[in-house]
Amino acid sequence: MTIPEILSNEGLRRREFPVAREKIFLAHAGVCPLPRRVADAISKCAEESTLGDQEAFMLSRITDARKLASQLINCQPEEIALVGPTSLALSFVAAGLKLRRGDNILIYHDDYPSNVYPWMAFAEKGIQVRLLNTRGLGVIRTKDVIGQVDENTKLVALASCHFISGFRIEIDAVGKFLRESGILFCLDAIQTLGAFPTTVEHVDFLAADAHKWLLGPCAAGILYVRRELQEKLNPPIYGWHNVRNPNFVTQETIEFKKDARKFEAGTQNLIGLVGLIASMEMILEIGVENISAELLRKRNFLVPALQQKGFTVLNADAEPKNASGIVSFFHSGKDLTAIHKKLSDTNILTSLRVDRKGQNYIRIAPHFYNTDAELQKVLGLLS
Repeated sequence: MTIPEILSNEGLRRREFPVAREKIFLAHAGVCPLPRRVADAISKCAEESTLGDQEAFMLSRITDARKLASQLINCQPEEIALVGPTSLALSFVAAGLKLRRGDNILIYHDDYPSNVYPWMAFAEKGIQVRLLNTRGLGVIRTKDVIGQVDENTKLVALASCHFISGFRIEIDAVGKFLRESGILFCLDAIQTLGAFPTTVEHVDFLAADAHKWLLGPCAAGILYVRRELQEKLNPPIYGWHNVRNPNFVTQETIEFKKDARKFEAGTQNLIGLVGLIASMEMILEIGVENISAELLRKRNFLVPALQQKGFTVLNADAEPKNASGIVSFFHSGKDLTAIHKKLSDTNILTSLRVDRKGQNYIRIAPHFYNTDAELQKVLGLLS
């Protein structure tokens, strides 16, 4: 299945993406609808689970999940933990880091709360939590990071893409500088994984759930921990799955497993992982590079059209390397809440977001299967 096939064959599009039968879904930066193949995989798993041990027939698929995830982010399967929500994965990293008074970390305070609160908690331990200064909402340039760390900075935690502005950071450039400076780099990748190439050559930790651009189920995400750091990062959780217990016999000492499984305390969300596997297979089949090219094409169509209607588009002039599938806009003379409701009442699903200053935005986040005709309909209603 390819993007041109999907966009030129309405029957195929509606079969593979049932939401398209009744709605124009443009909120993939929020919580996505499930594609047919993902829902079918989950349904089949649930049905098979009525016939015996739920876990027994899933063990091989768990291995598949690690392999597929490793292909997506270019790492080894042993560096992948299947822990579920992004918030949980990031909290595991924060709780496992050993920092001392006098150390500091750098975060972005206007990031999504999942990637802020775990790091803010360090302040209670006497660690300085620095808040990154930027020239605009979510506009995090490599030089901003370089200029705001010092010899006491131990970690930088950023999102690969801002959830409102849609600004994508230069992961490799930031990560390479931090690696050379001996500073750890943690990436919340939920807004790019499945939409844009998101690899970990220069990343130490990465977390992402499946329910946005990966088109997977909720609470079926991944945590990447670089192999060299796995021994140094101990989780705050203990269970039968991540602590050694041969034949389920508790040992005298706690000995974690030697790979990323040390972050999986107990039985995984098996049905969710089946959906995650199906979604990752689909994304890899279509090709992340193909998806990102299509999303940028849609963005290049939407931005000038919205500007012509008098809307201000965040990061309208972003370079391709910093642009994403998120297009957020506002108009000082219009009631965006009313516009958002108008769209919703017409079965056009977008997101309404607000920044720290109280400014409302309508956020459009189409995926590869959305058609130009759907986008044209939205623009028509915004007139």
